[in-house]
Amino acid sequence: MELDAILRKAHEADASDVHIIAGEPPTVRIHQVITPMTETALTQDEVAAMFEHMSNRFVRERFEEARDVDFSYEIEGLARYRVNVHMQRGMIGMAMRAIQTTVPPLSALSLPEVIARLTYLPRGLVLVTGDTGSGKSTTLAAMIQAMNERYRKHIITLEDPMEYLFESDQCLIEQRELGRDMVSFASGLKHALRQDPDIILVGEMRDLETTSLAMSAAETGHLVLSTLHTVNASQTVSRIIDMYPSGQQNQIRSMLSTTLQAVISQTLFTRSDRPGMVPAVETLLCTPAVRNLIRENKIFEIPNVIETSRAIGMCSLDSSIAELYFNGTISKEDAIAQAVHPDKLERQLVA
Repeated sequence: MELDAILRKAHEADASDVHIIAGEPPTVRIHQVITPMTETALTQDEVAAMFEHMSNRFVRERFEEARDVDFSYEIEGLARYRVNVHMQRGMIGMAMRAIQTTVPPLSALSLPEVIARLTYLPRGLVLVTGDTGSGKSTTLAAMIQAMNERYRKHIITLEDPMEYLFESDQCLIEQRELGRDMVSFASGLKHALRQDPDIILVGEMRDLETTSLAMSAAETGHLVLSTLHTVNASQTVSRIIDMYPSGQQNQIRSMLSTTLQAVISQTLFTRSDRPGMVPAVETLLCTPAVRNLIRENKIFEIPNVIETSRAIGMCSLDSSIAELYFNGTISKEDAIAQAVHPDKLERQLVA
C-alpha cells in the first residue's frame, strides 16, 4: 500500500494515530483502541520507501545520526501529521499523530470556561500538562488562536515538530520548528526574547535551561505558554522545582510563586454516550494562597486548596472525572481506572 492511501483510509476512519512498522500490517488507533488495517504485513523496503516519500534530506540525515527523528507531514486538503521515525528490531518504525488542519475554537473542546479566561492574562506562565495524547497541543493551539483573533500582538511559537499552522489575524505570528528553524528550545527561547514578542509558546519545558528561560520570560512581562508531562498540578509544581539543584530551590520557589498563573492538567477519556473523546481537566489558579504554599514549600496542600476553590474555577482531576461520569459521558470503569484516588472516587460514584 502507498503511504498516502493508508493515511486517507485512516482519516476516513477517524483514527488519531497511524503506526507503520516493518514486519507488521498498518495499524491505527481509533478512540484509544489499536486495530490493524489489513492482514498484510509491510516489508522493510516498503516502510523505507514511505519514509523517503515523506521526508527531506535534512530529516533523513538527522535520522541516520540519531536513529530517531520527529517532523511533520501534510497531505494537502486532508490532514497534517506529527511523525516520529525510529528503529526497532533493526527495522524502521513510524508513529504518526493526526493533527487537525484548522485550529478548533476553545468552545468546541469541552474544556472548563476558566481556560478561556486565561487567554486574557497579560503576562506570566501558564502550563498545560498531561500524558502523551491527552490533548495538550490542541488546547494550547486553541488558546493561541483565541488571542490571535482578539489582540494586536506578536506571538512566537517554538515547536517540535510544528503542528497546527496559524495564520496571522489580528496578531503577527511566527512559528519556529526544532531542527529546521532552531537548534534547541533553549536557543530558540533565548533568541525569541530579542525578537519583540508579547506571547511565547514553548512546545515543552523539557530541560533546566529551557525551564529557566521560560520563567525568566514570564517574569519580565511576557505571557508564556508551555507543557510538561505531569498528571496533576501538584506534580507539575514539584517537577519544576526538582529540576534545580537543591541550593537554588528556595530561590526558584519564590520565582515560581510570582510567575506561575495557572496549571491545566488533562486526561482524555473515550466517550460512552457517543463516538469521540472528552477531557477531564484539573485546574489550578495561582491565588495568593497558592503562591504562599509554593513559596513555603507546602506543595502537598495544593490539592486541598483546589477542592475548596471551585467557586473561582478550580477543579481537581477526580472531581472533573466524577462530573463526566454523572453526566453520562464516560463509563464507571474508565472513571475509576484513571482516577488519582480510585478507591475514594469509587465510593463517591456509588453514593
